[in-house]
Amino acid sequence: MTKKQEYTGDYDDKTLYIPGPTEVREDVIEEMAQPMFGHRMDRMTDLYTTIVEDTKEFLGTDNEVIILTASGTEFWEASTLNLVDENILVPTCGSFSERHANVAERLGKNVDRLEYDWGQAIKPEDIRAELESSEKHYDVVATVMNESSTGVRNPIEEIGDVVAEYPDTYFVVDAVSALGGDYVDIDEHGIDVIFASTQKAFAMPPGLAVCVVSDEAYDRELEKDSASWYGGFQRCLDYYDRKGQTHSTPAIPVMLAYRKQMKYMLEEGHQERSERHAEMTEYTHEWAREHFDLFAEEGYRSQTVSCIENTQGIDVAATIDAVSEEYDMAFSNGYGSALGEKTFRIGHMGEHDVESIRALTDAIEDVAGL
Repeated sequence: MTKKQEYTGDYDDKTLYIPGPTEVREDVIEEMAQPMFGHRMDRMTDLYTTIVEDTKEFLGTDNEVIILTASGTEFWEASTLNLVDENILVPTCGSFSERHANVAERLGKNVDRLEYDWGQAIKPEDIRAELESSEKHYDVVATVMNESSTGVRNPIEEIGDVVAEYPDTYFVVDAVSALGGDYVDIDEHGIDVIFASTQKAFAMPPGLAVCVVSDEAYDRELEKDSASWYGGFQRCLDYYDRKGQTHSTPAIPVMLAYRKQMKYMLEEGHQERSERHAEMTEYTHEWAREHFDLFAEEGYRSQTVSCIENTQGIDVAATIDAVSEEYDMAFSNGYGSALGEKTFRIGHMGEHDVESIRALTDAIEDVAGL
């Protein structure tokens, strides 16, 4: 059995370059230290309506926004319960897309996987072929935007355009590690549900999940005999319409931090924030090509997480430990036993910039003797 390891508070601070959580502005963290207030007070209405409407403005969407106390994982489950009667198509190309399929199976749905080798991207033409040829009706196509286990960025815009040709099939996107750092026009490409965790590209403390829901997805849930209780679109959105609050007690301190951070994000702008992430990606990829290689398929590489192929055979675990010890910086090994030493990952998301990413790559070069 797991034994208690006492939390002492005596730890060195590390600059985070992992695929989330990431670095958070000091004044955003300080927002969480405000005196507590009730979640049914007018102050809560002011807070929640502010963060919901600011999120809509930042993302440039006319769809509805739900912000819940949860990780993005909540909306794997909720979107499946809310939209799927029987059949769901889940293209898998890494650990998190595979986990999405596992969640749907656990919920008793019939799951068809469209399987790709890890490192390869999902192709829109394959989705079209599957929808055209299958004798089944798929209630949902569920796709990961950013497969952070492999550094793949799937072409969800083109996939959404394909799924939109099938009006009784809904398109669900897991954008947990990309939204806020990689621009996507949600409304233009028929995305019915897209969700994220705020500790990733939103550069927030963990604790909130953001979900954007189309009118069609909302209406679909109304037709069903059962749906998610906590993450039900109707329950969340109807309560917001009536009260301007969440239906259940939220993590108020984290929402106070979110209000502050979203003002920064609005000031920067969605496109501009994406462009800054693109600059970090370009630098990281150039560095990776100079010293190693990139694991993800060419042309389908993530704008928030680089998965770097360990072509030099460095000791990844020892390098991570040494960079942490000598430079107080944290980056990640490959995901799981299959990629643990074959790859390593750098999260370039949130409030980082090229200069802060260069500080990490310089440290890796020094420790690994590159």
